[in-house]
Amino acid sequence: MGVSLAAAFPDQVFTHGCPTREVLDHVMSKWAPLVLAALGDGEALRWSELRRRADGISEKMLAQTLRTLERDGLVLRVARPVVPPHVEYSLTPLGEGLVEKLVPLMVWVSHHADQMLDRSEDEGDDEHA
Repeated sequence: MGVSLAAAFPDQVFTHGCPTREVLDHVMSKWAPLVLAALGDGEALRWSELRRRADGISEKMLAQTLRTLERDGLVLRVARPVVPPHVEYSLTPLGEGLVEKLVPLMVWVSHHADQMLDRSEDEGDDEHA
């Protein structure tokens, strides 16, 4: 294995009450990786396009996720003064840096998801035997 968490962070970040845990919760929530990845192509997206790309997200969860990511400085919200209102979302430089690290994780997940889900189904079958 590569680097252990303890070796990488001897000051014990990610412990209970540490701000790093709160940020990790924000960026690794159910929807944040999908929203960040959708914005990772570099183009500003409107609400409806973001909702399409984060397939399955409700309006409430998209709004909540965007607010959190904007508050954390990862997403920029620009409201254009036109009628009807035109709001676009894009990544900030901090968000771009995160997406550079997030995409390899998402690639890894896509390569291993079937294998992992097949295992959990097999183990579930064992429990019912």
